[in-house]
Amino acid sequence: MIKIGIADTTFSRVDMGLIATTELQSLHPEIKVVRYTVPGVKDLPVACKKLIEEQGCEYVMALGMPGPKPLDKTCAHEASMGLIQVQLMTNRHIIEVFVHMDEVKAGDDRALEELAHNRTKEHAMMVYRMIFRPQEMSKLAGQGVREGFEDEGPARSAGGLGKSKKEKAKPGHANGSSQGPGRYHS
Repeated sequence: MIKIGIADTTFSRVDMGLIATTELQSLHPEIKVVRYTVPGVKDLPVACKKLIEEQGCEYVMALGMPGPKPLDKTCAHEASMGLIQVQLMTNRHIIEVFVHMDEVKAGDDRALEELAHNRTKEHAMMVYRMIFRPQEMSKLAGQGVREGFEDEGPARSAGGLGKSKKEKAKPGHANGSSQGPGRYHS
């Protein structure tokens, strides 16, 4: 049984915690989700730390929806810094999933809900891959993958400097590397 923590906020206008929980539990029967809800994004670092240290979560998703004002951007940045500190203190991954309210047109609740749903679900898939399929993460390296919006794809220079992954890859390794995120491969 793998414990994954979900830290979410009451400030969010979409129940991102429910979306993440549903997605994770649909991906693997061995996933147990522990949810901790706090008021806002600046409360997420402590929530994540408690999920790791007190609940024994191996990975945590930090879900938040910062508002559109400059103060909200500052609070989101401070929360991100706190999440990084908790990762370093606990040696555990915390996957930050923030949906900024100004990423969509003001007043377009449908677009906001769709973005929150897609980004949360796609990040949950990334957490699943990090735990159960790290080799898939290695294959995605350099591919311009985005969560919530359409993928950008890999950079291709007009001068042909960049070779495709197939051209660079060594036999036996998807991307020429022997390591994937979060786990070492032999």
